[in-house]
Amino acid sequence: MQKEYTVTVYTEDRIGITNRITIIFTRRGINITSLTTAETEIPGVYKFIITVMSTREKLDKVVGQIERLIEIHRAFVHEEEEVVYQELALYKISTRSLDTGDIERLIRENQARILTITADYFVIEKTGHQQELTDFIKKLEPYGLIEYSKSGRVAIVKWSRRFHEHLKELQAVPES
Repeated sequence: MQKEYTVTVYTEDRIGITNRITIIFTRRGINITSLTTAETEIPGVYKFIITVMSTREKLDKVVGQIERLIEIHRAFVHEEEEVVYQELALYKISTRSLDTGDIERLIRENQARILTITADYFVIEKTGHQQELTDFIKKLEPYGLIEYSKSGRVAIVKWSRRFHEHLKELQAVPES
């Protein structure tokens, strides 16, 4: 049965690695719904956070293929309960809606905040899970929603401590 999974991949910083990873998903017919990458707390080690709809069996095969790439330290498949995650959304709203005052209450009630205000628009920031962020769009539409943009998933794995200790050991070993 297909469901949403988070795949984390720890890599070296190499040109083309994103393409090499994503093509493995493409060849297996798995659509990536979100991809975020950034350097970890260990210099030179990058973490890809990939969200997909798939079966566990298919993903286990994909992770096996990914780990065969030279630049990969490790790759993991995670169920939703194994990760703590958030996404970030920005909403551009017409400044005219500030005249009523209702929108400020809506922003507070939804744990969002205003980032910037111009003569024509203002930008609201909200973090949460995907459904929360899209539900907030519906609440903002009556106020003159101009634009919406959302990040991919940012996640921390609940059980990854031993692996991170391994990465720190790699950092301590001088390169030859």
